[in-house]
Amino acid sequence: MATAAKRFTLIFYAPPSAVAACKSAVFAAGAGRYPGPGNYTECAWTANGTGQFRPGPSANPHIGTAGGEVLEETPEVRVETLCVGEDVARGPVAALKGAHPYEEPAYHVIKIEDF
Repeated sequence: MATAAKRFTLIFYAPPSAVAACKSAVFAAGAGRYPGPGNYTECAWTANGTGQFRPGPSANPHIGTAGGEVLEETPEVRVETLCVGEDVARGPVAALKGAHPYEEPAYHVIKIEDF
């Protein structure tokens, strides 16, 4: 019996103006494909929220000032998408880093257990 490919959820946060480019990049790298007879692609879930950060003195922030006294708060979109296979999870992360406007994009990859 063949072993099912490992599944992962890629979650990232981006400013609204960058979401389309980030999603296009991760989808082109293989994320968002749901295995099954329907051959669904570009599957994702999004939610609006507010991100916050304080850039350090050596930062090169997209928003705010390095070493800033102000705690930055900005609208962001949380995007979740499926990655089937470890290689498929790694490729979209690299694509996200290339497409995202932030110096250090916030993201995480979570392994999904099949129960």
